[in-house]
Amino acid sequence: SDRGSRPAPAMAWRGVPRLGARLLLPRRGIASCIDPSAGLTEEQKEFQKVALDFAAKEMAPHMAEWDEKEIFPVETMRKAAQLGFGGIYVKPDVGGSGLSRLDTSIIFEALSTGCTSTTAYMSIHNMCVWMIDTFGNEEQRRRFCPSLCSMEKFASYCLTEPGSGSDAASLLTSAQRKGDTYVLNGSKAFISGGGDTDVYVVMCRTGGPGPKGISCLVLEKGMPGLSFGKKEKKVGWNSQPTRAVILEDCVVPVGNRLGAEGQGFSIAMKGLNGGRINIASCSLGAAHASVLLAQEHLTVRKQFGEALANNQYLQFKLAEMATRLVAARLMVRNAARALQEGREDAAVLCSMAKLFATDECFAICNQALQMHGGYGYLKDYAVQQFVRDIRVHQILEGTNEVMRMIVARNLLQC
Repeated sequence: SDRGSRPAPAMAWRGVPRLGARLLLPRRGIASCIDPSAGLTEEQKEFQKVALDFAAKEMAPHMAEWDEKEIFPVETMRKAAQLGFGGIYVKPDVGGSGLSRLDTSIIFEALSTGCTSTTAYMSIHNMCVWMIDTFGNEEQRRRFCPSLCSMEKFASYCLTEPGSGSDAASLLTSAQRKGDTYVLNGSKAFISGGGDTDVYVVMCRTGGPGPKGISCLVLEKGMPGLSFGKKEKKVGWNSQPTRAVILEDCVVPVGNRLGAEGQGFSIAMKGLNGGRINIASCSLGAAHASVLLAQEHLTVRKQFGEALANNQYLQFKLAEMATRLVAARLMVRNAARALQEGREDAAVLCSMAKLFATDECFAICNQALQMHGGYGYLKDYAVQQFVRDIRVHQILEGTNEVMRMIVARNLLQC
C-alpha cells in the first residue's frame, strides 16, 4: 500500500515525543545557529529545560488527541502549575513564580513545542492572574491568585464583543451600579476557556462612551445571570474551548472591581502588552518545532534518487526559515526586556514583536508543511497542526493590522 512507502515514523505523531525531547536543547544534530538557549543565563537554561521536558513528556504525546477530540487538558495544566507555570510573572506571596517577562517568553516558547494550543491558553490564563495580582487590592489578590496560580481554577480574559473587536474602546457591555453591586448586561465573543473556566476578567462600561468609561470586573462561574454560548468549531486551538460569555442582569459585587472606575481600558491594554509577547512566544515554539520537522523530513525523504536535503532550492528555503526564526526570537526577547524594565517604548516594541513574530512564524510553519508535500497535509503529521494552531495568532491579542497602526502612530507622532 501507499502507507508502506511513507517516510520514517519519526515524522509522524508517534515520533513527536522523541523529536520534542531535543527541540530546545543544544546537542548533536541541532544547529547552534537556531539554539534558543543562546545568550541565556544558567538559571534560564534550567527552567527552559524543565519546560521542554514537560512539553515532550506531558504534552507532545497527546497533542493530536487533544486536537481531534477537542479535549481541554485540565490535569496536564495542573501538572504544569506544579512547576510554577500557572502564575509565571505573578508575585510569590500569592503563589506566583515571580519571574521576568523574558523568563516567561522562554517558558512559553518551550512549552509550545509540545502543544501550541494548550500553551496559548496557559498564556492567557497567566495574563489574567497577572492583572489581578497587579491591579487588585490585597483582599482580591489573596482571594483569587493562589487558586489560579495552582490552576485549581482557570481564568478567561473577556474584552472582545460581537460588535467590537479591533475597536475595543467601543464595547457595549454595561455595568450599572446599584448599591454595593453592579448589574451587567451584554456579551463577550471568542472567549478562550469560556464555559470551562472559573474566573472571568471582564471589561464593561460603567461610564460614558470611549475608553474612559470602561471598568474591569472579576466574575466567577456560577454567578446568577452569567451563561455561555455554544462551543465554537475552530480551525485550530482545539484543545481549548471557545464560547461567547453572556451577561443577563448578572449581579457582581463592587468588591470584584479591579482598580477604580474608568481604569478598565488601561488595565486591559497593559495586560495585552504582555499577552502579545506571550502569544508571539508560542509562535516561536511552533516555528522552531516546524524547522526541525522540516530538517528531518528533508534528510529522510528521497525524490529523483537522492535526499531532498541535497536540493539547493530547499536548502535555501530552510536557511530562510531558520533566519526568520532567529530574527523573530531576538525581537520578542528585546520587547520582553523593554516591558520588564518599564521602558517608554515597551508597548510599541511589543506590538512590533507580535506583528513580526506571528507573521514570520506562520510563514515558517506553512513552508515546513509545503516541504512535506502531500504528507504535510495529513493529520498523521505534526506540522499541519502547528500551522492550524498558530494561524489565529495573527488575529488575537490585537490583529496584526492594529499592530501596524500602533507602530505607525508612534513613528508619526515623533
